Amino acid sequence: MFLYVLVYAAYHSSRWLPRNQRLKFQLVNAVFTAIVLAPQLYVMGRPKSSRYCRQPLLNSLSASVALSFIASGFSVILTLLEPVPQSLWASYHVFGLLSFGHGLCTVILTLMATACAKTTLELYYTSLLLTVASIVSTAFFMVRGGMWLTNNLSNEQ
Repeated sequence: MFLYVLVYAAYHSSRWLPRNQRLKFQLVNAVFTAIVLAPQLYVMGRPKSSRYCRQPLLNSLSASVALSFIASGFSVILTLLEPVPQSLWASYHVFGLLSFGHGLCTVILTLMATACAKTTLELYYTSLLLTVASIVSTAFFMVRGGMWLTNNLSNEQ
């Protein structure tokens, strides 16, 4: 869910800017993409990360890198288009479901991989960081969804 939140934040932040200045916002997008991708790629490239770990944390990290590239594409497209086509919104929400599934898998793998902290320290801590980010972002959307539901139910009465 962490990557879904980043795209969500990029879209809503870009809407505060006038249309003719949104292209400048892409520089901010590039910086956030680099901040998210660089540590993941660094950990994947470390020879230590390929050591034996019972849980497939390296596979989870490579899935996270792939989803990060997809998220950066969504953030660029969603910030430049107005209005955003319904089909693009649908694919973004499908990406959100994939991101949630990946976050859930990361949480489970990280909880079961405490022994990997001894053999693949960077990989384990990266997975732990992604786990915390996933939990926090899922909580954000649960609160936001609850507020949306409360608002819609109160408007109907």
